[in-house]
Amino acid sequence: MFFLTPVLVAVVCILIVWIFKNGDGSSKRRKGEPRARAEVRPWVDEDLKDNTDLHQGEEDANDRQESEEDVEHIPFSHTRYPEKEMVKRSQEFYALLSKRRSVRFISSEQVPMEVIDNVIKTAGTAPSGAHTEPWTFVVVKDPDVKHKIREIIEEEEEINYLKRMGRQWVTDLKKLRTNWVKEYLDTAPVLILIFKQVRGVAASGKRKVHYYNEISVSIACGILLAALQNAGLVTVTTTPLNCGPRLRVLLGRPTNEKLLMLLPVGYASKEATVPNLTRKPVDQIRVIV
Repeated sequence: MFFLTPVLVAVVCILIVWIFKNGDGSSKRRKGEPRARAEVRPWVDEDLKDNTDLHQGEEDANDRQESEEDVEHIPFSHTRYPEKEMVKRSQEFYALLSKRRSVRFISSEQVPMEVIDNVIKTAGTAPSGAHTEPWTFVVVKDPDVKHKIREIIEEEEEINYLKRMGRQWVTDLKKLRTNWVKEYLDTAPVLILIFKQVRGVAASGKRKVHYYNEISVSIACGILLAALQNAGLVTVTTTPLNCGPRLRVLLGRPTNEKLLMLLPVGYASKEATVPNLTRKPVDQIRVIV
């Protein structure tokens, strides 16, 4: 009896330690579960995960900017068209935009830089939160820089296709015949990289909040696509997953800018093809209340 008692005590101690370890492990797993669930969302780009909009009210009191002086208001000049002219113009604009396609076969033929400047100015007419205009359009023409961009994107995209994106996403892309090889990044005469500015700097030097920066820049991207189509140029919208930090460093952009979209821009090559897709009719995308 006296010989067994120490053994039993040791067994009990081991059991207690084992129970506590398992308890800690399970609690750690529970705490880690939200992060595990987040990791299966490959479409969330780490470079775009910022809390600019969520915690605007928590700015340091020393960083808060003073209100700007009142902006003068001027009479609004607007052209109102007769109803028949409105219908005609809306039909013509739809006919133009309905021909817009994502083109991955882009000619190396140079495009006029005046056109590129004009379409970017057009994108800059987009509305923005508190008129902060939180966008930066980086135009890349240098062949060496374009090739470095391609190398960065293809390296990350290969990982995306093989690991990050998941089987379903890759399966859904098969009909479009896309992969991580992005030849158009070399051949397109112009690359336009659109960065969102998560914050700015006021005239006083203090940090300036850019409200709804991602929505504002997304609207500007939509207008840019329409302007490119109107000018007779083609592009394909690309959102290089997890490439933002490296591309930002390559292009010398500040840390308050996050890459939102990259557009290779040019003329369609003679061999260009696109998937034979159709768009939803208006009664499937419009609801009247």
